[in-house]
Amino acid sequence: MNKTQLIDALAARFEGNKKAAAHALESVLDTITREVAKGEKVAITGFGSFEKKVRDARWVRNPRTGERMKAKKTAVPKFTPGQDLKNVISGAKKLPKLTVAKAGSAASAAAAPAAKAASAVKKAGPAKKAPAKKAPAKSAAPA
Repeated sequence: MNKTQLIDALAARFEGNKKAAAHALESVLDTITREVAKGEKVAITGFGSFEKKVRDARWVRNPRTGERMKAKKTAVPKFTPGQDLKNVISGAKKLPKLTVAKAGSAASAAAAPAAKAASAVKKAGPAKKAPAKKAPAKSAAPA
């Protein structure tokens, strides 16, 4: 799942409002990034924690040439999953059923006929495809 797909999934919980979902996601990511960059630990109960880890300077080996070289001290982000996340991933715990907020009455009224039409198409079986029409070729006018 990429960021756009995540925003689409969140929009279902924000009554179809993609703008609010995108803003919420951006705000959360920005806050976590800023706090971790400062050196603070961000812990989300049940999900996990983000923190800044400093790697000391060390000797490393170039795999192509075998040459030893010095790697500088660097800071990297570290994520540690929480126990609830570990349990869900391992299958020891089941997630509760997802309840999606219904969109506004206008949006749901427009979506209902489309959903009925889609289910009717599925029940009817594969439809015959019409031959694709070719667009007339554009010819270059002599200059």
